[in-house]
Amino acid sequence: MTQTTSGRPARGGRRRDESRDGVILDAALDVLVETGFDGMTVDAVAARARAGKATMYRRWPSKVDLVLDAVARMESGDVDLDHLPDTGSLRGDITGLMRAETLEDGGRRLRVLASLAAMTAREPRLGAAADEVGFGTWERANRVLIERALDRGEFPREHVDVDVLSRLVPQLCAARACVQQQPITREFLLSVLDGVLLPALRGSGPTG
Repeated sequence: MTQTTSGRPARGGRRRDESRDGVILDAALDVLVETGFDGMTVDAVAARARAGKATMYRRWPSKVDLVLDAVARMESGDVDLDHLPDTGSLRGDITGLMRAETLEDGGRRLRVLASLAAMTAREPRLGAAADEVGFGTWERANRVLIERALDRGEFPREHVDVDVLSRLVPQLCAARACVQQQPITREFLLSVLDGVLLPALRGSGPTG
């Protein structure tokens, strides 16, 4: 008899259709955003994805397991740190990350973050997932781009706190999406870039 990775004997029956996992995990994120974690049920996700409930529970024994896999799927399509824009200027590099599909994904991930926020203290695994879904990769990308700009002498390195500045744009995006309930647009990101981040790096007030 074959066994699962946990050591339990595998149940008989048809092999699971892994091609359906993406549909189910996307449905899980949609339900999570609509209902919050407490209101979310595996049954509701199964209905949204038109998946069998028995199959769902075999694959994800709890909704925590389901949400963790859904968040991991979201992270897998994030910014590629190995292929960041390199235009010769920090403004050009960050602007190069502002693709329409990226902005839409960013708004969705922040709505997911808001849905997980109340659960982070009660479920440590969800807390760790929330840290990542809240633009964790964007912060790392910004850190790389800012360090690159400092290395080429675009800004004075003295008194620059790279860690703080790399989190600046993601945190303002989080406030806009989660607190103000406003979309993250290219215009908003450019206003933060030109009015806050670049002046902070130059050590001056907002640019004209």
